[in-house]
Amino acid sequence: MSIVMSTTEIFLIAMFVIFTVPYLIWRVGRTDYFAPLVVVQIITGILLGPGILGAAFPGYYQFVFNPQVIQSLNGIAWWAVMIFVMIAGIELDLKKAWEHRRESGITASLALGMPLLFGCVAAVGMLTVDGWVGSKALTWQFILGIGMACAVTALPILILLMEKLDVLRQPIGQRILRYASLDDIAIWGVLAIILLDWTRVGRQLAFLLLFAAATYGFRRLMVWLQERDSWYVGLIWLAACSFAADWAGLHFMVGAFLAGAVMDAHWFNQEKMDLMRHHVLLAIMPVFFLSTGLKTNWALGGVTVFIAAAVLLVASVAGKLVGIQVAGKILKWEKGEASIIGWLLQTKALIMIIFVNILLDKNIITNETFTALLLMAIASTMLTVPMVYPKLQRLKAIILKSN
Repeated sequence: MSIVMSTTEIFLIAMFVIFTVPYLIWRVGRTDYFAPLVVVQIITGILLGPGILGAAFPGYYQFVFNPQVIQSLNGIAWWAVMIFVMIAGIELDLKKAWEHRRESGITASLALGMPLLFGCVAAVGMLTVDGWVGSKALTWQFILGIGMACAVTALPILILLMEKLDVLRQPIGQRILRYASLDDIAIWGVLAIILLDWTRVGRQLAFLLLFAAATYGFRRLMVWLQERDSWYVGLIWLAACSFAADWAGLHFMVGAFLAGAVMDAHWFNQEKMDLMRHHVLLAIMPVFFLSTGLKTNWALGGVTVFIAAAVLLVASVAGKLVGIQVAGKILKWEKGEASIIGWLLQTKALIMIIFVNILLDKNIITNETFTALLLMAIASTMLTVPMVYPKLQRLKAIILKSN
């Protein structure tokens, strides 16, 4: 006698798989040195997706990840990543960047500009092969989108890795956060340009005007509130800003970042903020990683996708390291300092994955391009700790250098 399961039961099976498999790989395989749990979760999402396990066992895939379950998982994933992006916005430290504006401006510009240039060159090469450009993309949108994907620094993952390396609260860690914060603003600004919809430009202008007015009132309210109320009101603000941005055609993630960017970090206890980020990563972000893996596609052929990912990885890492080396020459850094900073700033993972998810949602890139970029982000992040840790051991004095 066959047993018919409800959507709720199948959903819970999916949640069991989402949380069990990556944890076992991470813990039993002791991957933490080169692949933190978040990276393992992303890789597991790819393995569980239609391109690998789904292709090998289509019955499993169609049963567990049926349309109703995927719809439920997507809702959780959207909210998880909105909270995560908001936290990234809150943690921007623009005051420190302004205090050190020459050094921060030079470094951040080269750290973003050089891999952006390298990535754009790689994107031009991809234009010569069919299957990479999305159905609704203009040529400049595709080139700029790929270039920016190569230039992204994942601020939240950068924070996690620097905590792991015990440099987050050290002077060099605070400097790197300044550089990454400036680049984070540029990333979302460029994304807004890519998403600019001239057929809805009136809505987008209205959104910006209303957002500016609402921000004034929101900030006054938050100063008046107690911290326990600030957390709850902040989530209400997040939902409102994300809805308004999506209504205007900019994508709800742009609204989520703006919602956090206009909040001051000192409104919240730093330990609680760290715990909030940790709990979001622990409890609900794995669902986003799985939903990301479900979008991977190997239709152009696995070898072709891996070649594209390798080219993008070279453009991303080489561009970042060259840019930081040039900054180090201009600012007269000590020998070895630029290499440490460059490798840490090339960390991709979450923010880049969020960025390319938006490009995919807007049909600027195809699933095949998304897969290549996702592989590049994973490889880039996995390289960080193994490359940086030995350098930090040899150059401990640099860690304490304030400027």
